[in-house]
Amino acid sequence: MAAIRIDGKACATACREQAARRAAELKAQGIEPHLAVILVGEDPASQVYVRNKERACEAAGIRSTVLRLPQETTQEELEAAVRKFNADAAVHGILVQLPLPRHLDEKRVLTLIDPDKDVDGFHPVNAGRLLTGEKGFVPCTPLGVMVLLKSCGIDPAGKHAVVVGRSNIVGKPMALLLLAANATVTVCHSRTENLADVTRQADILVAAVGKPGFITPEMVKEGAAVVDVGINRVDGRLAGDVDPAVAEKAAYLTPVPGGVGPMTIAMLLDNTLSAAERWQA
Repeated sequence: MAAIRIDGKACATACREQAARRAAELKAQGIEPHLAVILVGEDPASQVYVRNKERACEAAGIRSTVLRLPQETTQEELEAAVRKFNADAAVHGILVQLPLPRHLDEKRVLTLIDPDKDVDGFHPVNAGRLLTGEKGFVPCTPLGVMVLLKSCGIDPAGKHAVVVGRSNIVGKPMALLLLAANATVTVCHSRTENLADVTRQADILVAAVGKPGFITPEMVKEGAAVVDVGINRVDGRLAGDVDPAVAEKAAYLTPVPGGVGPMTIAMLLDNTLSAAERWQA
């Protein structure tokens, strides 16, 4: 029996509708939720992502400001832009679009963002809050995965979850979120020996390695829930980290495209609104 397709588009649509209601409630109280995005350079993918974020904000009733800076922007100029948004009480969320041009210090810039405006959830303070179970902003993609699992009635509690990938943006926060949801969590990476032996133990398998078709059917436990975070271009088409043939073995599978991807921007709206609501409190 083929896996149940976890529809990220439908889930994201529901999240965006909820975001619009929250934004309207804030506006009724005289607060206009406001996301500021800084985009440096002309990277085509980044340009597309930022336009999609602008459209999503507009549809939800969230004010969106995009500061577009040239490729040759200096570290000092970029940091000054971040500080300006930090100091602006009308701005609730700040996002620096990644990747930055190579001459810029990405880590230093992200650390400069006010943690209470860090709606990407990349600041070390928010990473620490996630680690210790305190309230803070969580990176949007792993947060979206948790919402997708919940939408399908998949409770991680007591299950063995395996995360393949250990990036600060997806792998590590994903593992912490699953652990907080009472799963038993294993994190695998490029140095993991006998990887397939580990992934076959997973009730919930999350693939975030950036390699198309990396997870094959023989690496998956019968009846597992498989979440494909990968977005790769293969011959002009989008492909995930999971071989589509896994659908014949898994109970649940997120497609690419249309799975986790739509949830990332939906969670960005959610984080921005949470920032505005905290300011209100």
